[in-house]
Amino acid sequence: MDIYKIKIQEYHAAAMKLEKVINTLSIFRLLSFVLSVAVIMVLANARSVGLLLLVAPLCMLGFALLIKRYNRLFYLKQHTTFLKQINEEEVLRQENKLSGFETGQTFLKRDHAYVSDLDIFGTHSLFQLINRTTTETGQGLLATWLSEPAPKNIIAERQEIIRELSPELEWRQDFQASGMHSSNTSSDYNKLLEWIEKPVKLLPQQTKYICMGILLSLISTAAAVYFIYGLFADHVSFSVTHAFPLIISLLINKFTLKRIDPVTEEVILGTQDNVKILKGYQSLIAKIEGGKFQSGALVRLQSAFSHNGYSAVKEIHKLRKILEIFQQKGHQKPIGGNTFYAIFNLLWLSDIYLILLAEKWKYKNRNSLKIWAPAVSAFEALSSLAGFAYSNPSFSFPQITEEPYVIDFEMLGHPLLRQERRVCNDFSLAGRGEIAMITGSNMAGKSTFLRTVGLNLVLALMGAPCCARSGRVSHMKVFSSMRTQDNLEEGVSSFYAELKKIEQLLKSIESGEPIFFLLDEMFKGTNSQDRYKGGVSLIRQLNELNAFGIISTHDLELAKLSGRHMIVANFSFNSEIRGGEMIFHYKLTEGICTDFNASELMRKSGIKILSDIEKA
Repeated sequence: MDIYKIKIQEYHAAAMKLEKVINTLSIFRLLSFVLSVAVIMVLANARSVGLLLLVAPLCMLGFALLIKRYNRLFYLKQHTTFLKQINEEEVLRQENKLSGFETGQTFLKRDHAYVSDLDIFGTHSLFQLINRTTTETGQGLLATWLSEPAPKNIIAERQEIIRELSPELEWRQDFQASGMHSSNTSSDYNKLLEWIEKPVKLLPQQTKYICMGILLSLISTAAAVYFIYGLFADHVSFSVTHAFPLIISLLINKFTLKRIDPVTEEVILGTQDNVKILKGYQSLIAKIEGGKFQSGALVRLQSAFSHNGYSAVKEIHKLRKILEIFQQKGHQKPIGGNTFYAIFNLLWLSDIYLILLAEKWKYKNRNSLKIWAPAVSAFEALSSLAGFAYSNPSFSFPQITEEPYVIDFEMLGHPLLRQERRVCNDFSLAGRGEIAMITGSNMAGKSTFLRTVGLNLVLALMGAPCCARSGRVSHMKVFSSMRTQDNLEEGVSSFYAELKKIEQLLKSIESGEPIFFLLDEMFKGTNSQDRYKGGVSLIRQLNELNAFGIISTHDLELAKLSGRHMIVANFSFNSEIRGGEMIFHYKLTEGICTDFNASELMRKSGIKILSDIEKA
């Protein structure tokens, strides 16, 4: 889509412009710092106490404002760079270049009903094509949606949400970029949850601690003023008596802070790495709070953050500011030292006020914090599906019919193939006990077609659009046996792994739950006689169980036998040799395959094929 390439150019130009402004501001900030230090030194040498007390804070305030402006511009530049990256990734998805994306490999389960067969996770997977989440919890939720069908009402709800969010390109990309500013790992978030569950310590006696903090702060402030006055005033001769009140007050303050050190350490250790994750969640939640949504489900999700005057963004901002100050103390102890915070804390006992503020926040937001991450994850997963829908305008939302055992697709294609390479087919199967058997020559497209049907069913049953002109499917579970592998660790051969998978399938069907199965080349790990006997037996058993699904095979006798007994409906993929070259059409036709190409393919690989095989 050209819109992505246009946005790449726009965001590149904006980032370059911000870079120039930031460089100019950096020079100006350095000059202002040098000038401020020079002015303060001149006033100190001139012993102009009044001017020094007036100018020094103004210089510090001016420098702080410049730093704030610099940080804001740096954030905007980084955000713009992320937006450019997002659009570059969309172009890569359209070009089917998925190698650089998160694979979701950690969500791959060997014993799952279908994920390992259908390329749900891993390299060149459906997860890579859909995933636009930025948090670990968001990835996990999307993986769950890809791994199990949603209830019917949830499917309808998600379709409505995706239709609403899909055209909101600016909002979706801004939302995604907001989450890219921090790592947002679930381990950090869990650490924050552990801290918030711990009981408050100072809050039950807050009046006592506030009064003590104010009194000791006033005493130390007076002592500090007395010390500075004796140090700089021209008409006063400085002596140790000017320092004595300050020393005593600081010792008292130190003793007081030591008593609450365990509580301070609990806050620091419990929240040490969470300022960045809170900043990430704050940015994401701000976009959600600012959204104007029509879908009832989206409005309900949004209400988790904003309701009755309550704002999650404001609350997170408060905690962030508290923790950012506490980080200074944390850095001072184990890593080296923030002298400014140490002096400030010793004079005015800031630890007391910060702990009280943190505990008040904990008391107010204990329950809310637990639902913020799941709600953000839901928005991320839904936004990912909306981005997937927007980037594939030819895809359509299938109807989830109340009629059982129905699959009906028009112009069904493989979502992981580029549009220009994708060959689409109509496919329909209806009624309990209906089984389609697909025969075809090597490389004709049998396995790809099974994955095409399976992937589109997964999309349909999670509420996403399918790679089809139109579709109508029943609510059911997908089950596949296509890519069984040896497990050396457990001493399991691929043949035995296939048997275990089929046993799992039969148990699921016998339980009465609606299943759509996909079986590719049954019992390929054994000899031809056992393979034929096992294939006939399994097909008969599936037929007696009124199973519903697709089987692919090279075995023409199996297809003929099943067809004669009206057990299956036969379909095929055919190829032809034209001018010495193998031509594959990848079009599904009714009936059994009429040509096979294994000998020709072996001949092209350099194997000398005998025209006649002598009988022993």
